[in-house]
Amino acid sequence: MKALVVYDSFYGNTEKVAQAIGAALGAPMEVVVRRVGDVAAGDLAELALLAVGSPTRAFRPTPAINYFLAGIPAGALAGVKVAAFDTRLPAEEAPSPILRFLVKLLGYAGPAIAKKLVAKGGALALAPEGFYVTGTQGPLREGELERAAEWAQKIAASL
Repeated sequence: MKALVVYDSFYGNTEKVAQAIGAALGAPMEVVVRRVGDVAAGDLAELALLAVGSPTRAFRPTPAINYFLAGIPAGALAGVKVAAFDTRLPAEEAPSPILRFLVKLLGYAGPAIAKKLVAKGGALALAPEGFYVTGTQGPLREGELERAAEWAQKIAASL
């Protein structure tokens, strides 16, 4: 079985989560973890699992992740399990009441990624997951890498 974990990262937090997910998926799967700009068309061939993650920027995935998702041909993920994750600041820690309201209204990157993966034919392995950072640039909250590994193990068990 082959799995691909694709991510974008600004401050290294989403990259750390992607690496933790890739490591936890591990054997017996062949797992490749790639920054979105380094993904080649052939990387999507014969996948059992495609996991995509992004920091939440302006309530959505990064432009690079959106571009990657838009470039996947319609139906190309038929028969592929998909998973989506993001890094985020908890809504209750947003610096103003207006931002807290907007976060609740507009959401995070993970669900938007999941919707696009399913639209390309993928079957959602688990609900999208968010991993928390402290402050705009991070670091990740304590225990988030372990939580990412546990999430990945649940995905692997669903395959």
